[in-house]
Amino acid sequence: MATDYDEARPDVAESRNATLQALRSANAPDARSVVSALDEADTTDGVELPGADLSDEVLAIEVIPQKDDEFTCYSCFLVRHRSQIAAGRDGHASCLECEG
Repeated sequence: MATDYDEARPDVAESRNATLQALRSANAPDARSVVSALDEADTTDGVELPGADLSDEVLAIEVIPQKDDEFTCYSCFLVRHRSQIAAGRDGHASCLECEG
């Protein structure tokens, strides 16, 4: 009698079927209910659309002045600590990352 070595062993096939049946019987939501729940939660409240009139909006941003131990990188324009300053060119300071 010839043996088919590519065929799944009986104990593996049974456990695979049992796992599949457990997944089907679980109370997991199907794909359609998940998509509809996401669509319901995806409202436009608080979201401004392109071209919307923002003339009555007030922006509140606190501006913190540059400290004595900080500098503005001439290349990336980020405010960095003085410990990150690299050799500057033409009198302009650059950070270590931009010089790197």
